[in-house]
Amino acid sequence: MNFEHTEERTMLSDGLRRLLGDVTDLKALARGDYGWSTDAWEKLAEMGVIGALFSEEDGGFGGAGFDLMVTFEEMGRAGAPEPLLEVVLAGGLIAALGADSQKEAIEAIIAGTTQVAFAHGEPGSRYDLARVSTQAEKTDDGWKLSGRKSVVTNGAEADLLVVSARTSGEVGDTDGISLFLVPKGTDGLDLRDYPLAGGGRGAEIEMTDVTLPADALLGEEGKAFEAIETANARATCALCAEALGLMETAKKLTMDYLGQRNQFGQPIGRFQALQFRMADMIVEVEQARSAVINLAGHLDDDRKDREIHVSATKQLVGQTVKMVVEESIQMHGGIGMTMEYDLGHFARRATMTEHRLGDALYHLGRFSRLRGAA
Repeated sequence: MNFEHTEERTMLSDGLRRLLGDVTDLKALARGDYGWSTDAWEKLAEMGVIGALFSEEDGGFGGAGFDLMVTFEEMGRAGAPEPLLEVVLAGGLIAALGADSQKEAIEAIIAGTTQVAFAHGEPGSRYDLARVSTQAEKTDDGWKLSGRKSVVTNGAEADLLVVSARTSGEVGDTDGISLFLVPKGTDGLDLRDYPLAGGGRGAEIEMTDVTLPADALLGEEGKAFEAIETANARATCALCAEALGLMETAKKLTMDYLGQRNQFGQPIGRFQALQFRMADMIVEVEQARSAVINLAGHLDDDRKDREIHVSATKQLVGQTVKMVVEESIQMHGGIGMTMEYDLGHFARRATMTEHRLGDALYHLGRFSRLRGAA
């Protein structure tokens, strides 16, 4: 496997690192002044970063696994909370299943003028993608949706929601799940917005007889599960890359601190016990990097191989995130979790990446089931 980035991806990485260094205000995020910055979002769109998440066929200029990795590693390195992952999920589903008229929304998404969110998780569903109980009923004029969605990231800010609902089958069946495009402000849609740890905002969404036109259906009725799983795999790769960037910054902050903090007349980084702990952290982060590279290169494999790599990578990265966060804070001592010091933000955001789209324990079990069925 070639580990060298193309010239275009190197330019994207370098430009994105400079941009995020200028526009990401970690102190404002730590204070909770906002969930994410609209100014930063506009600059990301102007730079073309959102377009890197879509293929040329869909109006972008990338969309491959390594495009996701480059983009999200830099987002993580800066601790930036802007909702690019929602573009991978909701935008990716529109690109994969949408009719030509529905795909017109992608241009506005890439331009940064339309915000999107994927409303899929429900109370009690945990990480099971097939556990959908929201009901969609066919009417003479279109569709009527009722149900509840939980922890919908960027849900309140979204101009367009991609909502999953069951048109047939039982809760837990992979068949019978459909997707619908629901514009902001649709009658019957009740949203409760709240801040998330580490930046960004989530929402609880209650739908009561939400009436939609017939062309709100995205793709074929009852056949959306495969596309949801594919979008989830791409988003997991992006999230693992973001976690990698977050860990790189936590590692750098810790190395700098060990070199600057003096005790007994010398930097504490010269103490052998701390050197061993730092060496362990460096090795674990490099192992996580190898796993993310491996996943990025297997996103286009057939379903089973791809999902094995998805769960193997998420499990390993999740374990590594936990280790890096704990070690970084412990080696910093009391200042590690103060609001005034940047490490606290990176630790909170890294911890959230571990719990989103399946934690390490969930993916360990899923990996075992996938391998067992091989």
